[in-house]
Amino acid sequence: MLNGIVVEPSVHFFEGVEKLLEIWFEDGDNGDYDLRKIPRTNWENLLKTVKCEIISFTKNDAIDAYVLSESSMFVSKNRWILKTCGSTTLLKSLKPLLELVPQYGFTEITDLFYSRKNFSRPELQSFPHRGFCEEVEYLDTLFEEGRSYCLGSINRECWYLYTFSKFKKEVSRPRKLDNSEPDQTIEILMQNLDNNVMCKFSKEKFSTGAEVTKATGIDKLLPDMEIDDFLFDPCGYSMNGIGDKGEYMTIHITPESNFSYVSFESNVSMNNYADLINRVIKTFKPGKFVVTIFANKSSPAYATIKELELEYTETTSWKRSDMQYCSFPLYNLLFAQYRQCS
Repeated sequence: MLNGIVVEPSVHFFEGVEKLLEIWFEDGDNGDYDLRKIPRTNWENLLKTVKCEIISFTKNDAIDAYVLSESSMFVSKNRWILKTCGSTTLLKSLKPLLELVPQYGFTEITDLFYSRKNFSRPELQSFPHRGFCEEVEYLDTLFEEGRSYCLGSINRECWYLYTFSKFKKEVSRPRKLDNSEPDQTIEILMQNLDNNVMCKFSKEKFSTGAEVTKATGIDKLLPDMEIDDFLFDPCGYSMNGIGDKGEYMTIHITPESNFSYVSFESNVSMNNYADLINRVIKTFKPGKFVVTIFANKSSPAYATIKELELEYTETTSWKRSDMQYCSFPLYNLLFAQYRQCS
């Protein structure tokens, strides 16, 4: 058993690299519309198409958070996030989702983001994830105005992105993300992790997720978060953290030395992410990592993410091997890769 998946001994590999899908829905005129009203049984049926299941759940007044057998799902009033690893078929969730949400008042997607790092073993994926071109073709059947991008080095380490935005012609009621509500996401994707750190995420070392969360200092990364964590048998770890205003944090760990992988993601609002990045890197001690930061025009990070990236290299022992900066109609995006200085 590996992160909830049974694997054959001859194919002892687990793809830690995750697929990430985030969708914003139009609020509509009816303030009662809320994705959190969708019953759990509906989410369970949807996740069957992805090949994963719910193993833990926590919530507050702003957000519902699900720990899955392969990563996490977050549901707030008009935003849905699904993040899955392994050989899951995440994009197959889209058609049942688009059939489900109109029953709860949502008939229009305003923004969609699908992203992932390049897979370590792409040949082990299933349709429609056997390559980014295939993923784009699948998404284009649903979203005529979608756009696809590749950041980083195509023949080495890269990060893929597909976006869709619905721009409304009428101006009497602006979209929610066009006004004063900040929105941002930071993702830190780590590989070649320190074995002394990774060995802690095992049933040989600890019995529960709560024990390893405290022992490794994960609980101190964003200390105001309410944490829901899970330690897999025999190894592997997932956690969700949620804050009172809808902030979330999620960490997923594949600790095996031959294909170790850790992902950190959060939507906490900061005007400088350098300290947070440093805390995460010191906790897990990767050999290399990728950072992506999305920020809309209302976010404190929107105008500063270039400076954040430059400052980080000046105050640490890490060397930037690649950096790209993109400007979309509503968002700025920073993509950067780092490796340890020799």
